[in-house]
Amino acid sequence: MSETLYDRLGGRDAIASVVDRFYERVLSDEQVAHYFDDVDMQKQRAHQTQFISAVAGGPVDYDGQSMEEAHEHLGITRPDFEAIATHLDETLAEFDVPEDDRAAVLEAIAEYEDAIVAAA
Repeated sequence: MSETLYDRLGGRDAIASVVDRFYERVLSDEQVAHYFDDVDMQKQRAHQTQFISAVAGGPVDYDGQSMEEAHEHLGITRPDFEAIATHLDETLAEFDVPEDDRAAVLEAIAEYEDAIVAAA
């Protein structure tokens, strides 16, 4: 059996560490921090860890709201989506995740871009 992206990222604990650092970066970015003003960040971190684990092929099923339901009220713009994706890429790089694996994570997340970004 070949190693999944989830395995290469180091499994749930490593992904949770990446998610914690990712949100530190996002919350310190004035462009996008406001999206999280009224968000329970402990729950958000858990959901994001579960989501990334699932899209990376881990033994995890994401059981949160659909991407549309979770984001429709936020009015996320494409530039803000890209800023947040950049934070994720830079955070993965900070954790020494190889470029190919970072690209694979971002490609998996990009599949949800139309569900996350508000219609213009």
